[in-house]
Amino acid sequence: MPLSTPSSLVKELARRGYNAEREAITLIANAADPALALERTVEHAPDDALRITVAHVRAILDTDKLSADAQTTPAEMSDSTPESAQPNPSPSTGTDTSTTHTPTESETAAESPVETGGSKSSQSPSAQSPSTQSTPSQPTSSTQSTPRNSSASSTSTHTRTPKPADIANDMTGQSTGTGEYKQFVTTFKDRYERLSKLLRGRVNHRPTEAVQKMPGGSDAEIIGLVNDVRSTASGHWLVELEDTTGTFPCLVMKDKNIAELVDQMLMDECIAVQGTLADDAGILFVDTIHFPDIPRTHRPNTADRHVQAALISDVHVGSQEFMADAWNRFTDWLHTPEADPVEYLLIAGDMVEGVGIYPNQDEELDIIDIYDQYERFSEYLKQVPGDMEIVMIPGNHDAVRLAEPQPGFDDELRDIMSAHDARITSNPSTVTVENVSVLMYHGVSLDEVIAELPADKASYDEPHKAMYQLLKKRHVAPQYGGHMRLAPEEKDYLVIEDVPDVFHTGHVHKLGWGKYHNVLAVNSGCWQSQTDFQKSVNIDPDSGYAPILDLDTLEMTVRKFA
Repeated sequence: MPLSTPSSLVKELARRGYNAEREAITLIANAADPALALERTVEHAPDDALRITVAHVRAILDTDKLSADAQTTPAEMSDSTPESAQPNPSPSTGTDTSTTHTPTESETAAESPVETGGSKSSQSPSAQSPSTQSTPSQPTSSTQSTPRNSSASSTSTHTRTPKPADIANDMTGQSTGTGEYKQFVTTFKDRYERLSKLLRGRVNHRPTEAVQKMPGGSDAEIIGLVNDVRSTASGHWLVELEDTTGTFPCLVMKDKNIAELVDQMLMDECIAVQGTLADDAGILFVDTIHFPDIPRTHRPNTADRHVQAALISDVHVGSQEFMADAWNRFTDWLHTPEADPVEYLLIAGDMVEGVGIYPNQDEELDIIDIYDQYERFSEYLKQVPGDMEIVMIPGNHDAVRLAEPQPGFDDELRDIMSAHDARITSNPSTVTVENVSVLMYHGVSLDEVIAELPADKASYDEPHKAMYQLLKKRHVAPQYGGHMRLAPEEKDYLVIEDVPDVFHTGHVHKLGWGKYHNVLAVNSGCWQSQTDFQKSVNIDPDSGYAPILDLDTLEMTVRKFA
């Protein structure tokens, strides 16, 4: 078809290995001869350019040469193949990525991928999938490493119009931490101050130093960080709370119905207690426990039009187990009319497999060099429609510091991944699209939560329940000192101060979702089949899934591409 619409121009540029700024596409589309403008722009673009910019297009439109050659009609151009339209080798593999591709039977399935249930289901993927589902066998590593251009048999001509995402809590470039002890104190003081504000409306808090001066038998209420939890010889629970003035012991009797809440406590989280002081005023007998929590009255925001976002994570390009075929089916589907409403792609970390993350990882790598991994990821990202808004955060496999909060990628990595003009922000960040706020957090702390809490409250099989606990505590990583690494900053960027409409995580490679006090919690699985390391620790990943969120209703459908 003639290259007269923005979507057709985007697809033609993608076919030739380019992405483009939206304004550049508009300039080409408005030219007297869009096809010729595109040809000249590509022809005169710098050899190392991956993205067509406004400057590239204006340089062509402002020349007399273009108007002189404009006598050539699009029909005449189609009769002869210009040099720039000859087969283009992939920058990363040297293989031809622009020749006509005939979809295989498994690839044509991308037009109608398997769907699983909506957002209110909390079943495992296997329970949701119909018995008639067919799961194509996984390709060998030798067939996984070559990105290709999208070639879905039914191509959309719809033009997406996403609005730029509004990003909050991005600490990229804001880090002030040097690891000194006093900086950790500053971080925890900030945590206490911000979370205690959420609890002061429920209790009449007094500082621990003031409680210590109260007479025995008085009613008292304390807000503090959990400093210690231990059982007594009689089976009761002794919880030590700390605020900015000191610590105070609080006793939870085993026969009270609140005793089960102690099992849900994590070290360093902020809680409030109400109770009565002992006769000697040396301990508080607890009657009530409060968590910061999400208000039950929370009403989420929604979009004012029908528009969708794809929520994915843990792509792990560079691993021998990266599921290239599933990724290709996913990106092919994004080019079909059925996927027209999908205007946003939110990626919650681990774009690449990384290097040295776990023992003997080098034996499972398809790409050894970390920068080559990001080059290959960028190639795969080009298969996503050019008119989609992409936002990504780093994860623990990415080339950023392991301590959280993690800043967004440095300039060198951003340059590698600049082809699609993706928005890159820190882990965690709150991303607002179409009036819907999405708290994006990679999810390393989920390991800690699942290890510490009872199985019915947090498990790998139902990762969204572990996410409920983080929402309840209003902190994405409350416990410090285990596997969780914390970078001391002047502000605790891990506090969930504002209630999100959606909470999106990854990391555990399991699919799960549900609603907690009207906040949709989604863990989006991964794009990596089971590695030998995962087998050794009994991790059975949920691979090749793409949760698709309706931003106007906050209902969700999960599509399977593996």
